[in-house]
Amino acid sequence: MMKQIAILDTGYESYDYEQQLFAKHGFHLSIYNGPDKDAVKKYAFAREAVGIMVRELVIGDDALAIMPDVKAIVRYGVGYDNIHMKAVKKRNIRVANVQGYANHSVSEHALALMFACTRDVEGSRQGEFSKPTREDVIELHNKTLGIIGIGQIGSQFSKKASPLFKSTIAYDPYKPPAHIKSCGAEKVDLSELLNESHVISLHCNLTDETRHIIDEAAFGRMSNRPVIINTARGPVVDEKALLNALNSGVIHSAGLDVFEKEPPGKDQEELLEHPHVVSTPHIAWYSERSIVELQRRAADNLIGLLTGNQIDDEL
Repeated sequence: MMKQIAILDTGYESYDYEQQLFAKHGFHLSIYNGPDKDAVKKYAFAREAVGIMVRELVIGDDALAIMPDVKAIVRYGVGYDNIHMKAVKKRNIRVANVQGYANHSVSEHALALMFACTRDVEGSRQGEFSKPTREDVIELHNKTLGIIGIGQIGSQFSKKASPLFKSTIAYDPYKPPAHIKSCGAEKVDLSELLNESHVISLHCNLTDETRHIIDEAAFGRMSNRPVIINTARGPVVDEKALLNALNSGVIHSAGLDVFEKEPPGKDQEELLEHPHVVSTPHIAWYSERSIVELQRRAADNLIGLLTGNQIDDEL
């Protein structure tokens, strides 16, 4: 009997590649097609699976108790905060995500949000033909760009954006100064970045360390009314503090592709409808190239984990 692999978070038009790849290695693919929000049904669907593929589904002790045979997990995407690493590691389950598949897509989307904010594209579109809707439209050539998190995406963003600015600074405690310099930036601490930046773009993973890294105290250290760009993860920014900063004029504007709760609810409408916010629905990762790479590499990674190979994306 062939061992089962289960895809629990679906959404792709075709799984032909996965079917062929998994069958070649002796696995049977099962694709969940029940209620998308019913986590328990998803867990039960994969009760006999040795490998699972997820996107947002939470995988912790309760889930793994229902799926006792799981040996490997792959998450579609770069983050992995929905996978409780302590729970999987104590069961010796191998885990991977898909690093770097959308480096160019996300970095370019961050640039688009930055320009939309600094040039007041949204406001101008809604205003009179010959007059901008706000007076503080920003030029970048004499400004400082601050980047929080300069891994693969942050590095690409720095290389693309730095030539537009007078200077670029970056905060990332896990990257050496030489790496940051190679991306066109100077390594600084967080307080210095918050104080000096005119544009702050977030590209860090969501961890206990980075959750609400931009909070009320952080906004209090900003002296240049910066533009805030977030294409990382929603909870790295405290949305209540962000709304207060917008309303009080502490910051110029915000370009947001990610949110603390997704999809956003009514309690987030004031932020989404704020005249100085440009928002997109968590689509920074998407391009015709990146979506194919994400799907195929996720499948390749799972087979690698299940067959005992070394995987660059293993967590």
